[in-house]
Amino acid sequence: MASNRLVIGTKRYSSWSLRGWLAVRLAGLDVPEQVVRLSDGPNAEIGRLSPSGLVPFLEHDGNRVWDSLAIGEYCAELAPGLWPESRPARTHARVLSAEMHAGFRALRLAMPMNLGRDRPLGQGIDTAVQADIDRIEQLWTDSRVLHGDGGPYLFGADFTVADAMFAPVVARLLSYRVVLGPAAAAYRDAVRAHPVVERWYAQAAAEPETWQLDRYESIP
Repeated sequence: MASNRLVIGTKRYSSWSLRGWLAVRLAGLDVPEQVVRLSDGPNAEIGRLSPSGLVPFLEHDGNRVWDSLAIGEYCAELAPGLWPESRPARTHARVLSAEMHAGFRALRLAMPMNLGRDRPLGQGIDTAVQADIDRIEQLWTDSRVLHGDGGPYLFGADFTVADAMFAPVVARLLSYRVVLGPAAAAYRDAVRAHPVVERWYAQAAAEPETWQLDRYESIP
């Protein structure tokens, strides 16, 4: 049986790794993490470690999971509180997570995750990126109105898989100083302040400077 482990990429940049890592840590899985330095081209080490050649990749109790949303689902089977308890809220959380998993390409391309960045997008936000931002604000606001009573997260007091899926978006909106409405800004700040998210940020800040990549750092 393979050893338990979570393979992830550079914490400063790897948005998909952050999603899977949050689910694993929130579920309390006792798995060591193996951080692979991202590179500008094909990464032979990730190709050797992960069946998909991508991160994150979770091995746990003989199970192999190589997709962030699937890791979230796997972790929620072991820690059911990672999805909301009621069926309507749980359904909504899954739909939000799936939309995040599949969409928002314009925002992803224009604003790659870089936890060391703190300045607006130099060329400004184009129409496609603004449409993604507007849609994200709508999703957050609707979820908070429908299911957010009792706490600061999308589904109230508990930080769920849906919040984990949006955590890298929160990082992007902060790094590029995107202006949000009051409700979305309050949610953004709550996610950033979560202690497990803070742990990721602290570990990202401790990575060697030699791991930094110009293609992320040079975006104006």
